Amino acid sequence: MRIIVSGGGTGGHIYPAITIIKAIKEKVNFSEVLFIGTEHGLEADIIPKEGLEIQFINVAGFERRLSVKNIQTIMKTIGSVWQSRKIIQKFKPDLVIGTGGYVCGPVLLAASLMGIPTMIQEQNVIPGITNKILSRFVDKIALGYAEAKKNFPNPNKTFFSGNPIRDEVMRFKREESIVALGLDKTKRTILISGGSRGARSINQAMLQVHQYFADSKEIQLLHVTGQSEYNGIVRNLSQCGIDTTTAGNSIIKPYLYNMPQALAAADLAIFRAGAIGLAELTSRGIPSILIPYPYAAENHQEFNARVMEQQGAAILIRDTELNGDLLIKSINDVVNSPERLETMAIASKKIGRPEAAESIANMALSLIKQH
Repeated sequence: MRIIVSGGGTGGHIYPAITIIKAIKEKVNFSEVLFIGTEHGLEADIIPKEGLEIQFINVAGFERRLSVKNIQTIMKTIGSVWQSRKIIQKFKPDLVIGTGGYVCGPVLLAASLMGIPTMIQEQNVIPGITNKILSRFVDKIALGYAEAKKNFPNPNKTFFSGNPIRDEVMRFKREESIVALGLDKTKRTILISGGSRGARSINQAMLQVHQYFADSKEIQLLHVTGQSEYNGIVRNLSQCGIDTTTAGNSIIKPYLYNMPQALAAADLAIFRAGAIGLAELTSRGIPSILIPYPYAAENHQEFNARVMEQQGAAILIRDTELNGDLLIKSINDVVNSPERLETMAIASKKIGRPEAAESIANMALSLIKQH
């Protein structure tokens, strides 16, 4: 069995692809996988480290306005479809899967026109431009959110799988994770993260939150600032009289390589609303306070967060409304009501789809058999 997988630009497109590849390999005795990406995306670094073969095409994304650059991009895209066709002809895949990013466009389009079974995975409630276009050509569309079905022109092609998460997200137990992270097992743990690069608005609002909970006997804050924000946050907290090297309630990290352990230890999360982050939260049944990234394409993070809020799993705060007072109030509203915290946790768990990768792998193998 030979499979081509394409996706790139950000980790949110690459890591789900890796998870799907692993799920497929667990189901078949032999499979050969080729990843197609761009030299400028994170896939150029991540995919070889996973021991997977990668080839590159020359393609760029469209600007969301009329421009001379878009005309150049159209020409480049035509060339990248031809590049993709040559790679596909040589590799002879049984199936081609796209997990998002503009690099998928020419790869999936070429494969579809060549009569090869194709599938895309849409992570968000509001589909990206590339996946909307590809939906007219591919055979199947795996949805991260059931609510996304109505946003595709051919909803009969869709199936609800949920978003794939890393195996290690479900591997760790709460007690051992608390010990490994040096946390206090008698306190509730709030995990704060704006993503791998951090989020300045969240970090700034958290300065007031750290001061408020500095002497709490019930709450501890595990705050992942992002590398670029770390020194500034530590310095500002020091000026407020909080020494992060000794303050028991404020654990500040620039980056967490063991995020799955942090998720296992968390009672409440303060996050952006990226699809994969939410998939990990809900798979573990973690209630959340969500501050969607306001500049995400099509404002898709706010739509993701709204689904979580409507189903009772999260509180949504818009980035423009965020401040320390509102964040403190939202935290207290949840943690001071054990019944609400439990209800939100149950709602979060209900949304979660830890088996998403297996569901997508099953559909992939089914497509190959049908062909």
